[in-house]
Amino acid sequence: MHDESWLKIYRDYRMDLHDFNRSPYEITATQIKKACHDFLETSQKEVRILCKQDNREKRPQIFKDNGLFLLPIKNGKYVIVKGEGYVDIPEINSTEEEYKSKLNFKLDTSLVGDSEMQHLDFAYASSLIRTFMGDDSLVLTIRGRKYTPSFSFKVGKHVVDVSSVQTEVDAGYEGENQVVLVEAKNSGIDNVIIRQLYYPFKQWQNHTKKSVITLFFEKRGNIYLIWRFKFNNVDDYNSIELTKANKYIINDK
Repeated sequence: MHDESWLKIYRDYRMDLHDFNRSPYEITATQIKKACHDFLETSQKEVRILCKQDNREKRPQIFKDNGLFLLPIKNGKYVIVKGEGYVDIPEINSTEEEYKSKLNFKLDTSLVGDSEMQHLDFAYASSLIRTFMGDDSLVLTIRGRKYTPSFSFKVGKHVVDVSSVQTEVDAGYEGENQVVLVEAKNSGIDNVIIRQLYYPFKQWQNHTKKSVITLFFEKRGNIYLIWRFKFNNVDDYNSIELTKANKYIINDK
């Protein structure tokens, strides 16, 4: 955890005097480095590590105590925002469906390793992603890191401006009428920062007039879990809504 580092940052820049109800607090990577310069451990002073707060539990205690979360807005620049920055990934309580792979042969290479990308690729190769989305036209077209265009959005009652922030999707599929973006995890978590779904969503809204859909994907043991989210207002960070969820066992024999 980064409690000690962020407490020093908070105190050094007198954030206790800032009214987070009125506006977010802007902070740069340079400021973070300066405040944490004297810490000995890399994890206590490396900006990338300190700013990686992918779920509620990874926030420093000072953020938890004050209802804050962190968003990147530009290369080397962040805002600390008061509000709800995360979305729950609820348990799927239904019994898993047995899904028969559409492949007419067994994949040997899919058994090598245990990565998020590998499991997602296997689900796509088996046509599970197409079946979940009800869209046989989906093909893989997006992967890896890209930079966002400039855009603004509302979070709570605040407006945040973003310009050229690096995003990454584990896979993106384009079909005749929609684009499907996937965030994949390989360990059980019950919440995730909305930014991981929202920034790519906003980014690809700029490049297509097709519907842009976001999925959260996970593999636990031999079970594949998929959650589908939508944003009811494309300009509202907190308008995220879960619309569908299911879990499967893939039979590829």
